[in-house]
Amino acid sequence: MSSYSDSAPAPAPEPAPAPAEKPKQVKKKMTEKQREQLANHMAKLKSKKEMSPSDLSRHRMRMMNKMLKGMSVTQAHNAIKKAKDEKAKAKK
Repeated sequence: MSSYSDSAPAPAPEPAPAPAEKPKQVKKKMTEKQREQLANHMAKLKSKKEMSPSDLSRHRMRMMNKMLKGMSVTQAHNAIKKAKDEKAKAKK
């Protein structure tokens, strides 16, 4: 005879534990002084007309990111220039 009817049904697998909820990250916002400094910086770059509009936008986002981490406009700009120069050297 079949042993299926004699055996107990297999226990259901235990459900996976729910993932722990991550605390919401508080987004830092730029101060009015930082916004003004960044706007002046971008106006200078725009007047030089060395960058395309998409490059200006990319540069602005990079500047904002670095300034939110505590860098000044000059420090952020120099860090971006340095990274760009290193990338150009790596391509050669």
